[in-house]
Amino acid sequence: MTDPTPARSAWHTFLDQQGSHLPPEAGAALPDNFVAALNDLGLISLTGDDAASFLHNQITNDVEKLDLASVRLAGYCTPKGRLLATFLMWKDAGQIVLQLPRTLQPAIQKRLQMFVLRAKAKLADISEQRVTLGLAGNAAATALQQWFPQLPAQPYGKTDNEHGTLLRVADSRGAPRFQWITSEEQAIAAWPALTQKLAVAGAQAWRLSDIYAGVPTITQPTQEQFVPQMINFELIGGVNFKKGCYPGQEIVARSQYLGKLKRRSVLALVADGQVAAGAEVFSSEDPGQPCGMVVNAEPAGAGNSACLVEIKLAAAESGSIHLGSVDGPALQLQALPYELTDPQ
Repeated sequence: MTDPTPARSAWHTFLDQQGSHLPPEAGAALPDNFVAALNDLGLISLTGDDAASFLHNQITNDVEKLDLASVRLAGYCTPKGRLLATFLMWKDAGQIVLQLPRTLQPAIQKRLQMFVLRAKAKLADISEQRVTLGLAGNAAATALQQWFPQLPAQPYGKTDNEHGTLLRVADSRGAPRFQWITSEEQAIAAWPALTQKLAVAGAQAWRLSDIYAGVPTITQPTQEQFVPQMINFELIGGVNFKKGCYPGQEIVARSQYLGKLKRRSVLALVADGQVAAGAEVFSSEDPGQPCGMVVNAEPAGAGNSACLVEIKLAAAESGSIHLGSVDGPALQLQALPYELTDPQ
């Protein structure tokens, strides 16, 4: 099996010297404005004349109409419609880039490669050729303007210049968030100025901000567990129901159009700082069997964890929900930044 651990590089050596490779305090409260090195993310590049059409036929979102000023979410499903991975996807001049957890990247790239066949498409791991910085908070926009005078005005916008690629992703806690994908040299040069204006945080803080934004990420413990709608993926723009076929498309479409959805993901706090993705949750109304599963979880300060939890909606609306067993810590449901709506 390919080792997903990043090789030591000038960037990693620089972060070690800065003391910035770990969060200041594990489980500390999330800063309002921060910058983090997102070394846990992998990047797959697709190039070639058929790259867009090949990928369009594999994932849940439209690739052929993806423009240079946009970034999109997308999922990769089994033939049974269960998610193997979730991506952030964008197009540069000459390539399409998929971003996903580095722990999944080798296996997902290998699986996609199996279906290239005669298509003129080449997949490459470019994770070590780029540095990804996550910047969150209202001060992040000000900090970035030295390199990007024109920032993307809305979430899921994108801009490119000589300093790299800037993606605006979903807002979190009412404030903008950005990813800056750039070279090691540019990241090292920019780090001192960024950290004068923004708190230094770890990748855990970025993942926590994703949870507060209601944006799920499939990881190894949750592969093949969820149809996209079970993690609200179509609500946040990760599924296009008008595009052509892809693996699992019939089941995803059936889930959308045949009746009311019975399972969704909710945001919750729980008094347990060690919650992990894949953990089961139980309802006091039906303690004998799990009613859902933790999709993502991160320490959120004061001994708590913030979680996205896939759950039977009927269970969420009646009784209490508990982690691990009906005797486990109770989940305190929180408001998501978007409404849980049924298909129209």
